[in-house]
Amino acid sequence: MKQRVVVTGLGICAPNGIGISEFSEAMFRGRSGIRYMETLRQLGFRCPLGAAPEVPQDIMERYFSALERRGLTATGLIYGAMAGQEAWYDAGLDVAPPEEPDWDTGVLFGTGILGVDTFREAVMQVDAGNVRRLGSTTVPQTMGSGVSAWLAGKLGCGNWASANSSACSTGTEAILQASWHIRQGRALRMLVGSCSDSGPYIWGGFDAMRILSSLDPADPAAASRPMSARASGFVPGSGAGALLLESLESARSRGARIYAEILGGAVNNGGQRGGGSMTAANAEGVRRCIRGSLEDAGVDSGAIDLINGHLTATTRDPEEIRNWCQALGRSGRDFPLINSSKDVLGHGLAASGSMESVGTVLQLSQGVIYGNTNASDLHPEISRQIDPACVPVKSRNHQVNIAAKASFGFGDVNSCIIFSRHNT
Repeated sequence: MKQRVVVTGLGICAPNGIGISEFSEAMFRGRSGIRYMETLRQLGFRCPLGAAPEVPQDIMERYFSALERRGLTATGLIYGAMAGQEAWYDAGLDVAPPEEPDWDTGVLFGTGILGVDTFREAVMQVDAGNVRRLGSTTVPQTMGSGVSAWLAGKLGCGNWASANSSACSTGTEAILQASWHIRQGRALRMLVGSCSDSGPYIWGGFDAMRILSSLDPADPAAASRPMSARASGFVPGSGAGALLLESLESARSRGARIYAEILGGAVNNGGQRGGGSMTAANAEGVRRCIRGSLEDAGVDSGAIDLINGHLTATTRDPEEIRNWCQALGRSGRDFPLINSSKDVLGHGLAASGSMESVGTVLQLSQGVIYGNTNASDLHPEISRQIDPACVPVKSRNHQVNIAAKASFGFGDVNSCIIFSRHNT
């Protein structure tokens, strides 16, 4: 019999808030983490805006020992290790003793590229003939599974420890993979999430593609405008989100707090056919992914109360809305409420799916809807498809029972999760 999977812990290291309490308040108030970065302007970036967590020294000392901080420069690893530890302790779990790991708990933490700054320093040292100066932390900070390995060792997790990488779909896909692992009875718990490094070496390629926001950098909070008529491209971001997933039976047996349940989901890709490409989605692939997630969850499309979309503030936003309408068979006033987190988080790349999933779970558990801060001027193609009231501009109290969270990424990859409020 398939195990039911619930969320019992949350962790976040986001551009607008570190820790669940600060993050949830920032999201409800529409507080932006997007900032002007003079370094980007000096490097010749067309878009000098970015969104990265600001981690003060006291928080670093809270999560990392003096020895662990030595030579630690991989921002993605820092963000992921912080978010993962918060989710672990938020779930009320203890660290495994030195004698034996917790064989029932695994870690799956995805990323796009880890430790770019660390890798750059390594390249410079090697080119200068200083291989011996690299130190012992270069490899753990630059390998794709670095966060999973760090968390598994720190917490003593002895089940599956791995990483996935699927561009902007990474975080959402990781959550689904971990939930399926539990559903199949292969683990009782999985610590899951994703992260992305910050800075010019990650964001430069997107600036070169001219797909970043071209709006006035003097007003950073207004620069990322998902679903807006003034949307001109996304603002690059970074950070990490983490969730502790657990079988319902395990959560009940230890009296754990349950934030939400994962009913199911789907992952696919459009094969870069039928209009799909490395940078554009095959519309039919997107629709199949959405419909597949409903089928796996055993949920009728009419039951969806909220969509947290991918919606990146590019010209693709109206097409995404069209795909949701066709996949759900709902439009106009019948369309669910929909929001995008990228208005205040920027586009967190590989971290986006996990950070946005944390936000989606918080909306379910707290009975709120986050507003679309910069969507008061709704794109006319979107307003022709759905009622503008479906795109709330301001946050409000509103009970959501079932929410769909989707991510679509470079390589024509798609993932969609169906979350539900847990009724005790």
